[in-house]
Amino acid sequence: MSYIILAILFLLSGFFMKYSDDLFDVNHDVLLASVYGILCGLVSAFATVSDAGSAYMFMAILIGNLIAFKVDGIHHIITLIVFIIICLICGIPDLSLVILLTCILAALSDEVGHETISKISDNVFLNLFFEYRFVMKIIIFLLGVFGAFDISVFIYFIFFEVAYEIAAIVFENLN
Repeated sequence: MSYIILAILFLLSGFFMKYSDDLFDVNHDVLLASVYGILCGLVSAFATVSDAGSAYMFMAILIGNLIAFKVDGIHHIITLIVFIIICLICGIPDLSLVILLTCILAALSDEVGHETISKISDNVFLNLFFEYRFVMKIIIFLLGVFGAFDISVFIYFIFFEVAYEIAAIVFENLN
């Protein structure tokens, strides 16, 4: 798959993921949150089945969130079902279990840290580190640098994160 298409899929995934969550958590709009969840599942799954580096990242986010009990709404379940169906139909690239587990632990660390660090520490650095989920960014960067997958995945992940933050701003300004 072309670099441009993967970059677009990551941008859309980050945007749809955050927008879906805000629609559900803030507006309690199950229908629209589910629509954006379906879109998120589609673009995330297409990136996953098209590129091993993308598969590591999206599968790690999914499994990390499942383990952290962050799949907490019907919109998440619908997104999960869409993602799994596409991955089962299209197949995922061959993955290293060690690299996948490393990414899952990074995603899980980010989710747990995001929810707990601000409650137990006043350290500004730690709070910002986990507020913006830097464990996964560092791990994806290092795995790209050391050749586990193409370094472009790190750049795509930054696109994903930027789109996630833009979705929060758009949602706040529209509501």
